[in-house]
Parts: sequence; structure tokens; C-alpha cells
Amino acid sequence: MQHGNKPILKSRTFICLSMNKIKIKQLSRLIRHWGSELGFDRIGISDINLEQAETRLAKWLENQYHGKMGYMSRHGAKRTRPDDLIDGTIRVISTRMNYMPEPMSASKSVLEDPNIGYISRYALGRDYHKVMRSRLNKLAKRIEQEIGPFGHRVFCDSAPVMEKPLAKKAGLGWIGKHTNLLNKHEGSWFFIGEIYTDVPLPIDAPSTPHCGSCRACIDVCPTQAIVAPYVLDARRCISYHTIELHGPIPVEFRKSIGNRIYGCDDCQLVCPWNRYAKITREPDFAPRHSLNSTRLIDLFSWSEQQFLTRTEGSAIRRIGFQRWLRNIAVALGNAPASETIAKTLENHQGQTSELVDEHIDWALQQHSKASKRQQAPSTGNRE
Repeated sequence: MQHGNKPILKSRTFICLSMNKIKIKQLSRLIRHWGSELGFDRIGISDINLEQAETRLAKWLENQYHGKMGYMSRHGAKRTRPDDLIDGTIRVISTRMNYMPEPMSASKSVLEDPNIGYISRYALGRDYHKVMRSRLNKLAKRIEQEIGPFGHRVFCDSAPVMEKPLAKKAGLGWIGKHTNLLNKHEGSWFFIGEIYTDVPLPIDAPSTPHCGSCRACIDVCPTQAIVAPYVLDARRCISYHTIELHGPIPVEFRKSIGNRIYGCDDCQLVCPWNRYAKITREPDFAPRHSLNSTRLIDLFSWSEQQFLTRTEGSAIRRIGFQRWLRNIAVALGNAPASETIAKTLENHQGQTSELVDEHIDWALQQHSKASKRQQAPSTGNRE
């Protein structure tokens, strides 16, 4: 059902109007109970006032920090005004689901091994969009069974939605200096999803910040993408370069990428609050095809069909085979020089695309420079 070009919630509003305050509070408690049964680790409810977030977003866009992510400015006020996106929205049910697939010590070990490809831990298992949307739809269906048809729309990183500010207002956590959502009991390794609704549920108290004077995430960022506390310049971010960027990765950032071939978790791995993070209870988020510990040279040898098969149902597939090879070529260029790696890179030249070849050429140049340094005679004092 449409109102002009804007979707509206399909509802029988008299159901909501006829529910007294006691029943609304009971429904709120039931929603949290049902959410827990569906695997959500936390549920909170907020109103739709995002004035502060709107001001910050406008400034961020004005500074061009979104890079080539044009979709961040494409929808006007719909991103920060939920009722402009979905007419009739008065509440947002925010949900959180932990995804940390392994102890952080294991992830740090991979990051420290330049011969293994590091993939952001959120992408090791099944695509979270599918998992979260399925659970959110089940939660909405359960609410409908209780109160009858009601106005709602489900989201998980799938529309112009200010997920983190809404989650903060709903009490799920605060937005840290790295711009990720943080919770002092469970850290930051979790996904967020929402249900926009016209049911006048009681709202939760917003979370308060607890970063204090800590700047660990700012200092650890390999490309200094956190340009100020709570401000991320995506144009410098490794996740942006390896996932969002379609063209060549800027040369100035290639060395800093290290062995990170899909996303970056450095700011989470160093965050003190993540000492409280828990391993996920969700089997769908467990690593698939040993992607948490596979050598770069083996990943680079995948055919396109192998890539499609082994990333089926995974968020990784969104970047496509060419960008997958592009990213791995950069990581191989940062790996310790070896004849095996150089030969592998050479064998891939001219086999896929100009984009990949450009990064292979860069990688081979790094190995050539390293070999020359190793062969250079010592300049120390001689007797």
C-alpha cells in the first residue's frame, strides 16, 4: 500500500488504540521473551526522534567522509526520519545478536600471520542479513498472533535506517569512538536489526557512553581512518577499500591493509570492553570452509566457480570474484617475499581483469623491492 511514493504500514490501528497501558506493557515484556527464544541477545524499544543523528550525518556527508557510497546521501531525510521512510511509524524495536565466532586471541593470531588471509569475523559464517531478517519476521509474526494485524516493516542493513543511533536510543549500547555500537556487558561483536511499527510501545532509556579517555581504537587503526573521536572517514577505512570500493585500492593504503582481505576488526580487537564479549550461540555464524585460517596463496588459487560455491550464503559474495582477487593480491604483496608467492602472482597475470592485474603488478613490485633489499651488501664497518 502506497501513499504517494512512500510505503505506509498496513495495520488495523483500532487494535492498538484499544489496548490499554497495562496490555501494552505486557506486550513489551512478551516481545523481549519471544525475541530471546528466537536467539536475540537483547531487545530495546525507542521513539523515532533522530534530530541529533541527523545533524551529525549532515556534517559527515558535507565532509565527504562517505567516499563513493552515494547511497548514504541518496534518500534525503528518510534515513533520519523513520516516519518519512515508512508512514505511520512511531516506534522502533531494535534487536541485537552476538556473532563473535571464536576467541579474540584466535583472531589476533590470524591477523599477526601475514601468510593467512584475515576476513572480518562477521563474514565468516552465513550472511547475517538473511539470519536477522528471518528472525525479525518470525518475531513480527509472533506479535501479530498476539494482537492481530499491526503496522510493521522489518530491516537489517537493508534500507536507509540509522541502526546504531536507534539502538542507542533503545538502550542496546552506546556508539563508541570507533563508531561501532558498544555494550559494557557484551562488547561490540553483534548485529543489529529493527522492526518499524505503529504500536505505541513504552520506550526504553537510552544508553550512556563509557569510552572515557580511552583512545585505543583511534591509535590502532592501520590507516588512521578514525579522524576524531566518534568520526570515521570511510575514504581511509580498510573495510571501505576491501568491500565498498569497486575500483582500484589507492596505493597509499595498500601497505597498511596487510593481510586483511575482507573488512577490518582492529578497532574491536583492541577495545577494552570486548573482554566481556561472548562467543555466539548461533550456529549460522560459525566459520565456513576454514575461512578463519586459510593461507592467502590457497585463497588466491580459487577459480571463480570455487569462489561462488564457497561463499554461497555468505556476505563475502557481494564483492564478487574480481574484487576478491584484487584484495588478496594486495595481501600477497604485503606477505614475506618468496619465490612461491611471486610465481603464483605471475601465473595469474592476464587471467582475469585489468583491475586484478594492476594489483598483481603492485604486489610483484613489493616482492622485487624486498628481494633487492635482501641481496644488498651490508653497509656496516669493515676491518
